[in-house]
Amino acid sequence: MKKLIILGGNPETAILVNTSIKMGIYTIVIDPNPDAPAKKNASESHDIDGFEVDKIVQLAKDLKVDAVLVGVADILVKPYREICEKLNMPCYATPEAVEAFCSKDGFKRYCQEYNIQDIPGIYLDKTSSIEKPKNIAYPLMIKPVDSGGGVGMKICRDDQDYQESIKTALKFSKMGVVLVEKYMDCDDMAAYYTFRNGIPYISAISDRVTTKKQGDASPVCIGAIYPSKHTELFVRDVHPKLCELFKGLKIKNGVLNIQFFVENNIVYAYDPGFRLQGEAPHIHLAHINRFDHREMLINYAFTGVLGDDNFAEKNDYMFKGKIACTIWVLLTGGKIDSIQGLNEIKADETVIFILERFEVGDIIAPEMLGTEKQVFARIYLVAPSIVAVNTKIDKFKNLLKIADSKGENMILEWLKPFNDDDYKR
Repeated sequence: MKKLIILGGNPETAILVNTSIKMGIYTIVIDPNPDAPAKKNASESHDIDGFEVDKIVQLAKDLKVDAVLVGVADILVKPYREICEKLNMPCYATPEAVEAFCSKDGFKRYCQEYNIQDIPGIYLDKTSSIEKPKNIAYPLMIKPVDSGGGVGMKICRDDQDYQESIKTALKFSKMGVVLVEKYMDCDDMAAYYTFRNGIPYISAISDRVTTKKQGDASPVCIGAIYPSKHTELFVRDVHPKLCELFKGLKIKNGVLNIQFFVENNIVYAYDPGFRLQGEAPHIHLAHINRFDHREMLINYAFTGVLGDDNFAEKNDYMFKGKIACTIWVLLTGGKIDSIQGLNEIKADETVIFILERFEVGDIIAPEMLGTEKQVFARIYLVAPSIVAVNTKIDKFKNLLKIADSKGENMILEWLKPFNDDDYKR
Protein backbone atom coordinates (compact mmCIF):
# COMPACT_ATOMS: atom_id res chain seq x y z
CA MET A 1 0.00 0.00 0.00
CA LYS A 2 1.30 3.46 -0.93
CA LYS A 3 2.05 5.81 1.97
CA LEU A 4 1.36 9.57 2.02
CA ILE A 5 2.18 12.19 4.66
CA ILE A 6 -0.29 15.10 4.82
CA LEU A 7 0.82 18.23 6.69
CA GLY A 8 -1.80 19.96 8.86
CA GLY A 9 -4.81 18.82 10.84
CA ASN A 10 -7.66 21.34 10.47
CA PRO A 11 -11.24 20.30 9.50
CA GLU A 12 -10.69 21.40 5.87
CA THR A 13 -7.60 19.14 5.63
CA ALA A 14 -9.69 16.28 7.07
CA ILE A 15 -11.63 16.20 3.77
CA LEU A 16 -8.33 15.75 1.89
CA VAL A 17 -7.38 12.92 4.27
CA ASN A 18 -10.73 11.20 3.66
CA THR A 19 -10.19 11.47 -0.11
CA SER A 20 -6.74 9.89 0.24
CA ILE A 21 -8.13 7.01 2.37
CA LYS A 22 -10.89 6.41 -0.23
CA MET A 23 -8.17 6.18 -2.89
CA GLY A 24 -6.68 3.24 -0.95
CA ILE A 25 -3.64 5.17 0.34
CA TYR A 26 -2.12 4.70 3.81
CA THR A 27 -2.45 8.30 5.06
CA ILE A 28 -0.29 9.78 7.83
CA VAL A 29 -1.26 13.16 9.33
CA ILE A 30 1.31 15.46 10.95
CA ASP A 31 0.00 18.14 13.32
CA PRO A 32 1.06 19.25 16.82
CA ASN A 33 -2.54 19.08 18.12
CA PRO A 34 -3.32 15.51 19.30
CA ASP A 35 -7.05 16.15 18.71
CA ALA A 36 -6.69 17.71 15.24
CA PRO A 37 -9.82 16.83 13.17
CA ALA A 38 -7.76 15.52 10.20
CA LYS A 39 -6.30 12.82 12.49
CA LYS A 40 -9.70 11.27 13.19
CA ASN A 41 -9.82 9.04 10.10
CA ALA A 42 -6.08 8.95 9.32
CA SER A 43 -4.28 5.60 9.07
CA GLU A 44 -1.66 6.98 11.46
CA SER A 45 -0.84 10.37 12.98
CA HIS A 46 2.02 12.11 14.77
CA ASP A 47 1.99 15.11 17.13
CA ILE A 48 4.77 17.00 15.37
CA ASP A 49 4.80 20.67 14.37
CA GLY A 50 4.80 21.07 10.57
CA PHE A 51 7.82 23.37 10.86
CA GLU A 52 10.03 20.59 12.31
CA VAL A 53 11.34 19.78 8.85
CA ASP A 54 14.23 17.46 9.77
CA LYS A 55 12.08 15.49 12.21
CA ILE A 56 9.41 14.95 9.53
CA VAL A 57 12.05 14.00 6.93
CA GLN A 58 13.45 11.38 9.32
CA LEU A 59 9.94 10.07 10.08
CA ALA A 60 9.21 9.78 6.34
CA LYS A 61 12.40 7.73 5.88
CA ASP A 62 11.66 5.51 8.90
CA LEU A 63 8.09 4.84 7.71
CA LYS A 64 9.20 4.39 4.07
CA VAL A 65 6.73 7.06 2.94
CA ASP A 66 6.20 7.46 -0.85
CA ALA A 67 4.89 11.05 -1.00
CA VAL A 68 4.23 14.25 0.98
CA LEU A 69 1.46 16.84 0.50
CA VAL A 70 0.42 20.04 2.27
CA GLY A 71 -3.18 20.39 3.49
CA VAL A 72 -5.28 23.54 3.76
CA ALA A 73 -2.74 25.74 5.59
CA ASP A 74 -0.77 28.62 4.07
CA ILE A 75 1.98 28.60 6.65
CA LEU A 76 2.86 24.95 5.88
CA VAL A 77 3.56 25.47 2.16
CA LYS A 78 7.17 26.54 2.87
CA PRO A 79 8.04 23.53 5.11
CA TYR A 80 6.21 21.29 2.57
CA ARG A 81 8.65 22.44 -0.10
CA GLU A 82 11.67 21.93 2.18
CA ILE A 83 10.56 18.43 3.21
CA CYS A 84 9.93 17.32 -0.40
CA GLU A 85 13.29 18.75 -1.48
CA LYS A 86 15.17 16.79 1.20
CA LEU A 87 13.28 13.59 0.30
CA ASN A 88 13.56 14.22 -3.46
CA MET A 89 9.78 13.92 -3.88
CA PRO A 90 7.43 15.85 -6.24
CA CYS A 91 6.43 19.28 -4.90
CA TYR A 92 4.35 21.87 -6.77
CA ALA A 93 5.70 24.86 -4.78
CA THR A 94 8.70 26.50 -6.46
CA PRO A 95 11.04 28.58 -4.22
CA GLU A 96 9.90 31.75 -6.04
CA ALA A 97 6.21 30.90 -5.54
CA VAL A 98 6.78 30.30 -1.82
CA GLU A 99 8.40 33.73 -1.61
CA ALA A 100 5.50 35.38 -3.48
CA PHE A 101 2.50 33.57 -2.01
CA CYS A 102 3.39 32.57 1.54
CA SER A 103 3.86 35.98 3.11
CA LYS A 104 2.01 39.23 2.60
CA ASP A 105 5.22 41.25 2.15
CA GLY A 106 6.54 38.86 -0.54
CA PHE A 107 3.24 39.10 -2.41
CA LYS A 108 3.27 42.90 -2.27
CA ARG A 109 6.82 42.99 -3.64
CA TYR A 110 5.98 40.72 -6.60
CA CYS A 111 2.76 42.64 -7.36
CA GLN A 112 4.78 45.83 -7.68
CA GLU A 113 7.37 44.12 -9.88
CA TYR A 114 4.70 42.83 -12.29
CA ASN A 115 2.54 45.97 -12.24
CA ILE A 116 -0.37 44.27 -10.45
CA GLN A 117 -2.39 46.74 -8.39
CA ASP A 118 -2.31 45.90 -4.67
CA ILE A 119 -3.67 47.72 -1.62
CA PRO A 120 -1.65 50.80 -0.55
CA GLY A 121 0.21 50.01 2.69
CA ILE A 122 3.45 49.83 4.71
CA TYR A 123 5.34 47.28 6.85
CA LEU A 124 6.30 47.64 10.50
CA ASP A 125 8.45 45.41 12.69
CA LYS A 126 9.33 45.45 16.40
CA THR A 127 11.96 48.14 15.83
CA SER A 128 9.76 50.49 13.74
CA SER A 129 8.13 53.61 15.06
CA ILE A 130 4.45 52.76 15.38
CA GLU A 131 3.19 56.19 14.44
CA LYS A 132 0.44 56.10 11.80
CA PRO A 133 1.76 56.54 8.23
CA LYS A 134 0.91 60.03 6.93
CA ASN A 135 0.00 58.92 3.40
CA ILE A 136 -2.91 56.61 4.37
CA ALA A 137 -6.06 57.79 6.15
CA TYR A 138 -8.21 55.88 8.65
CA PRO A 139 -9.80 53.33 8.65
CA LEU A 140 -6.77 51.02 8.35
CA MET A 141 -6.46 47.23 8.27
CA ILE A 142 -3.66 45.79 10.46
CA LYS A 143 -2.49 42.22 9.77
CA PRO A 144 0.49 39.98 10.61
CA VAL A 145 2.33 39.22 7.35
CA ASP A 146 2.42 35.47 7.95
CA SER A 147 -0.86 34.40 9.55
CA GLY A 148 -4.10 33.41 7.87
CA GLY A 149 -7.82 32.91 8.56
CA GLY A 150 -8.20 36.40 10.05
CA VAL A 151 -5.94 35.68 13.06
CA GLY A 152 -4.39 38.86 14.55
CA MET A 153 -6.17 41.13 12.04
CA LYS A 154 -8.05 44.29 13.05
CA ILE A 155 -9.66 47.37 11.48
CA CYS A 156 -8.47 50.57 13.22
CA ARG A 157 -10.21 53.93 13.29
CA ASP A 158 -8.10 56.11 15.63
CA ASP A 159 -4.56 56.49 17.01
CA GLN A 160 -5.05 54.60 20.28
CA ASP A 161 -6.77 51.69 18.56
CA TYR A 162 -4.01 51.67 15.93
CA GLN A 163 -1.12 51.46 18.42
CA GLU A 164 -2.74 48.67 20.47
CA SER A 165 -3.59 46.68 17.34
CA ILE A 166 -0.01 46.89 16.04
CA LYS A 167 1.28 45.40 19.32
CA THR A 168 -1.30 42.58 19.16
CA ALA A 169 -0.61 41.80 15.49
CA LEU A 170 3.16 41.62 16.12
CA LYS A 171 2.51 38.85 18.69
CA PHE A 172 0.74 36.77 15.99
CA SER A 173 3.58 37.07 13.45
CA LYS A 174 6.38 34.47 13.54
CA MET A 175 8.48 36.89 11.48
CA GLY A 176 7.60 39.83 13.75
CA VAL A 177 6.32 41.90 10.82
CA VAL A 178 2.94 43.63 10.44
CA LEU A 179 1.25 45.07 7.35
CA VAL A 180 -0.73 48.33 7.66
CA GLU A 181 -3.12 48.85 4.72
CA LYS A 182 -5.95 51.08 3.59
CA TYR A 183 -9.18 49.37 4.71
CA MET A 184 -11.19 48.46 1.61
CA ASP A 185 -14.97 48.64 2.00
CA CYS A 186 -16.09 47.49 -1.45
CA ASP A 187 -16.76 44.38 -3.58
CA ASP A 188 -14.65 41.34 -2.72
CA MET A 189 -13.84 38.54 -5.18
CA ALA A 190 -11.49 35.59 -5.70
CA ALA A 191 -9.86 33.85 -8.66
CA TYR A 192 -8.89 30.20 -8.40
CA TYR A 193 -6.24 28.82 -10.75
CA THR A 194 -5.08 25.36 -11.77
CA PHE A 195 -1.53 25.02 -13.14
CA ARG A 196 -0.79 22.05 -15.36
CA ASN A 197 2.53 21.57 -17.17
CA GLY A 198 3.32 25.28 -16.85
CA ILE A 199 -0.03 26.53 -18.22
CA PRO A 200 -2.23 28.62 -15.86
CA TYR A 201 -5.97 27.95 -16.21
CA ILE A 202 -8.65 30.04 -14.49
CA SER A 203 -10.84 27.36 -12.90
CA ALA A 204 -13.27 29.50 -10.89
CA ILE A 205 -14.04 33.18 -10.23
CA SER A 206 -16.32 34.06 -7.32
CA ASP A 207 -17.70 37.01 -5.42
CA ARG A 208 -17.20 36.87 -1.66
CA VAL A 209 -19.57 38.27 0.96
CA THR A 210 -18.17 39.07 4.41
CA THR A 211 -19.90 39.90 7.68
CA LYS A 212 -19.54 43.39 9.12
CA LYS A 213 -21.30 42.39 12.34
CA GLN A 214 -18.21 41.82 14.45
CA GLY A 215 -17.09 45.38 14.97
CA ASP A 216 -13.51 45.87 13.85
CA ALA A 217 -12.37 42.24 13.89
CA SER A 218 -11.26 40.96 10.48
CA PRO A 219 -14.35 40.58 8.21
CA VAL A 220 -15.03 36.82 7.93
CA CYS A 221 -16.64 35.34 4.82
CA ILE A 222 -20.34 34.36 5.04
CA GLY A 223 -20.79 33.28 1.43
CA ALA A 224 -19.55 33.07 -2.14
CA ILE A 225 -21.22 33.02 -5.56
CA TYR A 226 -19.83 31.70 -8.88
CA PRO A 227 -19.14 33.00 -11.52
CA SER A 228 -18.32 36.51 -10.28
CA LYS A 229 -20.19 39.54 -11.65
CA HIS A 230 -16.66 40.96 -12.28
CA THR A 231 -15.52 37.99 -14.42
CA GLU A 232 -15.17 39.98 -17.65
CA LEU A 233 -13.23 42.80 -15.95
CA PHE A 234 -10.89 40.32 -14.25
CA VAL A 235 -10.17 38.26 -17.38
CA ARG A 236 -9.47 41.40 -19.40
CA ASP A 237 -7.46 43.53 -16.95
CA VAL A 238 -5.84 41.24 -14.37
CA HIS A 239 -5.40 37.74 -15.82
CA PRO A 240 -2.77 38.73 -18.44
CA LYS A 241 -0.58 40.39 -15.78
CA LEU A 242 -0.95 37.42 -13.47
CA CYS A 243 0.17 35.09 -16.28
CA GLU A 244 3.42 37.07 -16.53
CA LEU A 245 3.87 36.78 -12.77
CA PHE A 246 3.27 32.99 -12.87
CA LYS A 247 5.89 32.66 -15.61
CA GLY A 248 8.36 34.63 -13.50
CA LEU A 249 7.67 32.37 -10.50
CA LYS A 250 8.39 29.28 -12.68
CA ILE A 251 5.13 27.61 -11.59
CA LYS A 252 4.51 24.34 -13.42
CA ASN A 253 1.77 22.66 -11.35
CA GLY A 254 -0.49 23.36 -8.41
CA VAL A 255 -3.62 25.24 -7.32
CA LEU A 256 -3.73 28.90 -6.32
CA ASN A 257 -6.42 31.21 -4.97
CA ILE A 258 -6.01 34.99 -4.96
CA GLN A 259 -8.49 37.39 -3.36
CA PHE A 260 -9.20 40.86 -4.76
CA PHE A 261 -11.14 43.98 -3.93
CA VAL A 262 -12.95 45.82 -6.71
CA GLU A 263 -13.55 49.56 -6.35
CA ASN A 264 -14.53 51.86 -9.26
CA ASN A 265 -13.54 49.14 -11.77
CA ILE A 266 -10.02 48.91 -10.30
CA VAL A 267 -9.05 45.43 -9.08
CA TYR A 268 -6.76 45.28 -6.00
CA ALA A 269 -4.96 41.98 -5.27
CA TYR A 270 -4.61 41.16 -1.58
CA ASP A 271 -4.48 37.56 -0.36
CA PRO A 272 -2.91 34.57 -2.14
CA GLY A 273 -3.11 30.92 -1.04
CA PHE A 274 -0.99 28.40 -2.95
CA ARG A 275 -2.94 25.33 -1.81
CA LEU A 276 -6.47 23.96 -1.43
CA GLN A 277 -8.84 26.54 0.08
CA GLY A 278 -11.10 26.68 3.13
CA GLU A 279 -13.82 27.99 0.78
CA ALA A 280 -13.14 24.82 -1.25
CA PRO A 281 -14.08 25.83 -4.83
CA HIS A 282 -12.82 22.34 -5.70
CA ILE A 283 -16.14 20.95 -4.37
CA HIS A 284 -18.10 22.94 -6.97
CA LEU A 285 -15.51 22.09 -9.66
CA ALA A 286 -15.72 18.35 -8.97
CA HIS A 287 -19.50 18.48 -9.26
CA ILE A 288 -19.80 20.72 -12.34
CA ASN A 289 -16.58 20.20 -14.33
CA ARG A 290 -15.82 16.65 -13.20
CA PHE A 291 -12.25 17.03 -12.01
CA ASP A 292 -11.27 16.85 -8.35
CA HIS A 293 -8.32 18.93 -7.16
CA ARG A 294 -7.96 16.75 -4.07
CA GLU A 295 -7.45 13.58 -6.12
CA MET A 296 -5.29 15.46 -8.62
CA LEU A 297 -2.95 16.78 -5.89
CA ILE A 298 -2.74 13.39 -4.15
CA ASN A 299 -1.81 11.69 -7.44
CA TYR A 300 0.66 14.50 -8.16
CA ALA A 301 2.41 13.86 -4.82
CA PHE A 302 3.28 10.35 -6.07
CA THR A 303 3.81 10.95 -9.80
CA GLY A 304 4.68 14.62 -10.38
CA VAL A 305 1.78 14.75 -12.90
CA LEU A 306 -1.27 16.92 -12.14
CA GLY A 307 -4.55 15.85 -13.73
CA ASP A 308 -5.41 14.12 -17.00
CA ASP A 309 -4.57 15.15 -20.55
CA ASN A 310 -8.21 16.20 -21.12
CA PHE A 311 -8.08 18.69 -18.23
CA ALA A 312 -8.25 21.78 -20.51
CA GLU A 313 -11.45 20.47 -22.14
CA LYS A 314 -13.15 19.93 -18.76
CA ASN A 315 -12.05 23.25 -17.23
CA ASP A 316 -14.76 25.95 -17.54
CA TYR A 317 -14.75 28.94 -15.18
CA MET A 318 -18.24 29.89 -16.42
CA PHE A 319 -19.51 26.67 -14.74
CA LYS A 320 -21.42 25.45 -17.83
CA GLY A 321 -24.10 28.11 -17.37
CA LYS A 322 -24.88 27.06 -13.79
CA ILE A 323 -24.68 29.21 -10.65
CA ALA A 324 -22.85 27.82 -7.63
CA CYS A 325 -23.04 29.21 -4.11
CA THR A 326 -21.36 28.50 -0.78
CA ILE A 327 -23.18 29.54 2.39
CA TRP A 328 -20.90 29.95 5.41
CA VAL A 329 -22.70 29.59 8.74
CA LEU A 330 -20.88 31.63 11.40
CA LEU A 331 -21.60 31.26 15.11
CA THR A 332 -21.45 33.70 18.00
CA GLY A 333 -19.61 32.67 21.18
CA GLY A 334 -21.04 30.03 23.50
CA LYS A 335 -21.83 26.30 23.75
CA ILE A 336 -23.98 24.59 21.11
CA ASP A 337 -27.04 23.03 22.77
CA SER A 338 -29.18 22.15 19.73
CA ILE A 339 -28.97 21.97 15.92
CA GLN A 340 -32.14 21.71 13.85
CA GLY A 341 -32.79 21.57 10.11
CA LEU A 342 -29.38 20.41 8.91
CA ASN A 343 -30.65 17.03 7.69
CA GLU A 344 -33.43 18.71 5.66
CA ILE A 345 -30.83 20.99 4.04
CA LYS A 346 -28.61 17.97 3.26
CA ALA A 347 -31.57 16.29 1.55
CA ASP A 348 -32.22 19.27 -0.77
CA GLU A 349 -31.61 18.43 -4.45
CA THR A 350 -29.38 21.50 -4.99
CA VAL A 351 -27.02 20.74 -2.08
CA ILE A 352 -23.91 18.89 -3.22
CA PHE A 353 -21.94 18.88 0.06
CA ILE A 354 -21.91 20.24 3.61
CA LEU A 355 -18.70 20.64 5.57
CA GLU A 356 -19.56 20.51 9.29
CA ARG A 357 -16.99 21.81 11.75
CA PHE A 358 -18.88 21.64 15.07
CA GLU A 359 -21.50 19.47 16.78
CA VAL A 360 -23.77 19.68 19.84
CA GLY A 361 -21.68 20.28 22.98
CA ASP A 362 -18.88 22.13 21.21
CA ILE A 363 -17.84 25.55 22.50
CA ILE A 364 -17.11 28.59 20.34
CA ALA A 365 -14.54 30.40 22.50
CA PRO A 366 -14.14 34.21 22.46
CA GLU A 367 -10.74 34.00 20.71
CA MET A 368 -12.37 32.19 17.74
CA LEU A 369 -14.61 35.17 16.92
CA GLY A 370 -13.41 37.32 14.04
CA THR A 371 -11.56 34.34 12.48
CA GLU A 372 -12.56 31.37 10.31
CA LYS A 373 -12.52 29.21 13.47
CA GLN A 374 -16.09 30.40 14.19
CA VAL A 375 -17.44 28.72 11.02
CA PHE A 376 -20.00 26.05 11.97
CA ALA A 377 -20.53 24.74 8.44
CA ARG A 378 -20.21 25.52 4.74
CA ILE A 379 -23.18 24.57 2.57
CA TYR A 380 -22.41 23.99 -1.14
CA LEU A 381 -25.27 24.30 -3.62
CA VAL A 382 -25.53 24.38 -7.42
CA ALA A 383 -28.61 25.59 -9.31
CA PRO A 384 -29.56 26.52 -12.89
CA SER A 385 -30.15 30.23 -12.13
CA ILE A 386 -29.55 33.02 -9.61
CA VAL A 387 -33.30 33.06 -8.87
CA ALA A 388 -33.13 29.38 -7.83
CA VAL A 389 -30.04 30.06 -5.65
CA ASN A 390 -31.77 32.98 -3.91
CA THR A 391 -34.84 30.84 -3.20
CA LYS A 392 -32.63 28.25 -1.49
CA ILE A 393 -30.76 30.86 0.58
CA ASP A 394 -34.11 31.97 2.06
CA LYS A 395 -35.37 28.40 2.49
CA PHE A 396 -32.22 27.24 4.35
CA LYS A 397 -32.27 30.32 6.60
CA ASN A 398 -35.75 29.29 7.79
CA LEU A 399 -34.72 25.65 8.25
CA LEU A 400 -31.42 25.93 10.16
CA LYS A 401 -31.68 26.73 13.87
CA ILE A 402 -28.66 26.58 16.19
CA ALA A 403 -29.20 27.50 19.85
CA ASP A 404 -27.22 27.71 23.08
CA SER A 405 -28.35 26.34 26.47
CA LYS A 406 -30.61 29.37 27.03
CA GLY A 407 -32.34 28.74 23.70
CA GLU A 408 -30.70 31.83 22.17
CA ASN A 409 -29.89 31.85 18.43
CA MET A 410 -26.15 31.36 17.77
CA ILE A 411 -26.07 32.08 14.01
CA LEU A 412 -24.25 35.41 13.65
CA GLU A 413 -25.61 36.51 10.28
CA TRP A 414 -27.22 34.73 7.34
CA LEU A 415 -26.18 35.28 3.73
CA LYS A 416 -28.64 37.61 1.98
CA PRO A 417 -30.02 36.79 -1.50
CA PHE A 418 -27.99 38.27 -4.38
CA ASN A 419 -29.09 40.95 -6.83
CA ASP A 420 -30.65 39.01 -9.73
CA ASP A 421 -29.50 41.48 -12.41
CA ASP A 422 -25.81 41.07 -11.47
CA TYR A 423 -25.88 37.31 -12.09
CA LYS A 424 -28.38 36.83 -14.94
CA ARG A 425 -26.86 34.46 -17.52
